Amino acid sequence: MYNSLVEHRKTEDLEQDGFSKNPFFHGIIAEVPEQHRTTEGHTKIGYALYIYSYSSFVGRAIYMEDLYVMPEFRGKGVGKALISKVAQLALAAGCHQLNFTILNWNKPSMDFYLSQGCFDITAAIGYHCMRCEGEALKQLAQL
Repeated sequence: MYNSLVEHRKTEDLEQDGFSKNPFFHGIIAEVPEQHRTTEGHTKIGYALYIYSYSSFVGRAIYMEDLYVMPEFRGKGVGKALISKVAQLALAAGCHQLNFTILNWNKPSMDFYLSQGCFDITAAIGYHCMRCEGEALKQLAQL
């Protein structure tokens, strides 16, 4: 599980960015008791990463960057518990929205989120998710 989180990031970066005095992100870890650990011996079986954001339309918001549950624990309420906790934190902070993205091929996740009352703003509002990175980001910063 942890490898999926760090495949693109170094452990040190994650520790600094998420667990320093001024974190760039917040996280929730789903754990099971030792007697329910995975066949590989893991007790940490899922996570949700989120950041607080702001919408000029509605004010405070929360953006869930990632929600992951190990395959053998899917369909057992772990993902629901994680997103529920993120929603609770959002409401406690006065947020009016929980935003996140889903890869277009991930139909099981899309179905899950839709079943929880979420909706696809791409279809409903017409937003496109944009990104600028690498050399384009450096060039944009010089303008």
